[in-house]
Amino acid sequence: MSFQVTGLGLNKMKLDSPPSFLDQEEAEEADDPQLLEPEAWRTYIERRTALRGFLTSDLSPHLLRRHHARTELLKKCSYYIEILPKHLALGNQNPLVLPTAMFQLIDPWKFQRMKKVGAAQTKIQLLLLTDLLEQLDRGRAELGALLGSPDPQPFLAGWGLVERRLADLAAVMDSFLAMTVPGRLHMKHRLVSDVGATKIPHIRLMLSTKMPVMFDRKESVAHQDWVSLRWFATIQPVAPEQFELRFKLLDPRTQQECTQCGIIPVAACTFDIHNLMPNRSYNFTVKRADSYTLVYEPWRDSLTLQTRPGPPKGPTPSRPGKPGPPLTTLSER
Repeated sequence: MSFQVTGLGLNKMKLDSPPSFLDQEEAEEADDPQLLEPEAWRTYIERRTALRGFLTSDLSPHLLRRHHARTELLKKCSYYIEILPKHLALGNQNPLVLPTAMFQLIDPWKFQRMKKVGAAQTKIQLLLLTDLLEQLDRGRAELGALLGSPDPQPFLAGWGLVERRLADLAAVMDSFLAMTVPGRLHMKHRLVSDVGATKIPHIRLMLSTKMPVMFDRKESVAHQDWVSLRWFATIQPVAPEQFELRFKLLDPRTQQECTQCGIIPVAACTFDIHNLMPNRSYNFTVKRADSYTLVYEPWRDSLTLQTRPGPPKGPTPSRPGKPGPPLTTLSER
């Protein structure tokens, strides 16, 4: 997506200097827009219309909200290095197409160094995305305030600055959109060590993303002494994935209760944890299992559930009971 400021019709106007429309005495009474000469008034309306069109299309509040949501999603993604022959497209992780022999040719120490470069590049991109969004928000607020001013004189007199501001914001938007897609990693040194007579393959390094793994808060339920957990990724992977599930008892009261925790490798998107304590709160986190190509994973989803109370202690009179209370969700982060 790109803006063209000329598409607003601004290039059809003479913007270098404000038009001559009132003498000095009449300028003092310019609060009434009808005091403008017809030509000046026509120019004022045209420019206001052009600015309003920019703010309601290329820089609309709805579009900015979408970009904010996209940025927050990118901050939760996992980032990986993809090593591809130059003839393969980004995202093609088919093991039949990408043989493991390629990894055997890559110097492990140099690859670990490139992972650190990839992590640094990812962090910088995420910070820049936030900064660019703040510039777009400020720019829209400034132009919106100018559009809301009832006095046409400052608007017309400062139109040259407005045009430059529009061009700057268009460039900022272009930079933002380009940066939402992970790019190529530039190598200063060869990743493949000297392999003698073996032909060195032509490879490229790319940063790729995977959507965050999140708990299904409707399907994850707690019972008296066990929980059933479900999670998902926004975009389903082509190949099965491995996950790391963690749990721990919150506010343990004894040394033995401190053992109510663990790390569980899971090869599916569902898992049941048994032998929990009734009427206690547990925290659960899930993420993809670490892989050799992972470079940056700043976030993992977390869910806190409370198990249901156990039966009352001691003998109680037998009487028909009512179904137990539904699952209680204490907190979700």
